Amino acid sequence: MKFSSFLKDKIIQIFFIIFALATIEIFLLAYHVGNFIRIYIPLIIIGLYTISILIEYFTKRKSYKNIYKILNDLEEKYLITEIIKEPNFTEGKILKEILDEIDKSMHENVNKYKYLTKDYKEYIEMWIHEIKTPIATSKMIIENNKNEITKSIDEELEKIENYVEQALFYARSNTVEKDYYIKKSKLLDIVNEVIRKNKTVLISKKIVVNTHDLELSVNTDSKWVVFILNQIVQNSIKYETSNIEIYSKQGKENICLYIKDNGIGIKANEISRIFDKGFTGTNGRKKNKKSTGIGLYLCKKLCNKLGIGIEISSRENEGTEAILIFPNSSYIDMK
Repeated sequence: MKFSSFLKDKIIQIFFIIFALATIEIFLLAYHVGNFIRIYIPLIIIGLYTISILIEYFTKRKSYKNIYKILNDLEEKYLITEIIKEPNFTEGKILKEILDEIDKSMHENVNKYKYLTKDYKEYIEMWIHEIKTPIATSKMIIENNKNEITKSIDEELEKIENYVEQALFYARSNTVEKDYYIKKSKLLDIVNEVIRKNKTVLISKKIVVNTHDLELSVNTDSKWVVFILNQIVQNSIKYETSNIEIYSKQGKENICLYIKDNGIGIKANEISRIFDKGFTGTNGRKKNKKSTGIGLYLCKKLCNKLGIGIEISSRENEGTEAILIFPNSSYIDMK
């Protein structure tokens, strides 16, 4: 708060003070009052007004400076109304009351949209669980009526099932902490589950999956990791791979799970954007690929929530390597 700005707000008061002093001087001259009184009275008025101005300025300056300091120290700026004390001058009290009303209105609005979002999320989850039943029934019918046509339908149903699962995990991605269960999980079990989920398409496309060195266990939620790994494997399948290699290595501070393929790879100038929401890249925009740009975005988001590192490197026309990095969590030792 600059003193010059403060004085500008007082310009009308200063004008009236000067006008009042001039009027007093005229009256004192008219009544032939002595020079001492004529000088003393204006000086007293000017002195007292100056002192009151300075007291007001430094009081407000201290109060606003304190508010700015608290605001700068806060990460969540909206909490300022709950922390600042009520100022001891009228303008500050009015401002505090206004901010409290704004804060109250904001909370009501946020709670309204939280409720709407929660309601929508619950509906999506319910719909996803409901749609799984006709998908499973259709797959059973196909199993009992195998031919070339039903085989093609089964492959399409697999894609629908994967998209449905992606939608479910997307809906839950903002509340992972409410829906995960950390325990010791065997990497072999996780990898086998992913291979089982994709066995039909792996067989039909004659993709060889080579797994080894998967005896290690990690502290994580296997359900979420299966989903993450499944997205990576599906990307490998989609982008013309004929061989997928999955293995793990024990490090000093972590365990790394490697997923390598020999597919068409990713362009060097696109690798930095693969985790961006909606980014499909050159390969994903090809007519027969139809990428949504959601899979890897979700993988990154869920890995961040679960404390898992994820790295992807690639060479165009040579293949892609993804690494899931599980920290050695000393604070979790569940059996």
